[in-house]
Amino acid sequence: MKDMGELAGADEKKIRSALLKKALGYNFKEVTEEYTGGEDGDIKLSKKRVVTKNVPPDMAAIKYLIEGEDSAPLSEMTDEQLHAEKERLVKLLTGAEKEKPKKGD
Repeated sequence: MKDMGELAGADEKKIRSALLKKALGYNFKEVTEEYTGGEDGDIKLSKKRVVTKNVPPDMAAIKYLIEGEDSAPLSEMTDEQLHAEKERLVKLLTGAEKEKPKKGD
């Protein structure tokens, strides 16, 4: 298995995107279809239910983003470093919010 330093740019981007998605939470649609057999042997869709489910933000993903791979532990940071880290995370999360697909996409 590759470590984070060995990942190609595209792989790293996919992983970061998945981590952000998990940290922010997301919605997905679950489709349940029920089929019945007709008298002539045809299989027909009798019921279809689409439910939108919500996956809440994941605290472990948030913690990973806050701590980062190479950043110092929060307890060792100065107030200025903490403020800079907060600003970095706000920019990162608001950028991810803008990239979220709209409903219907």
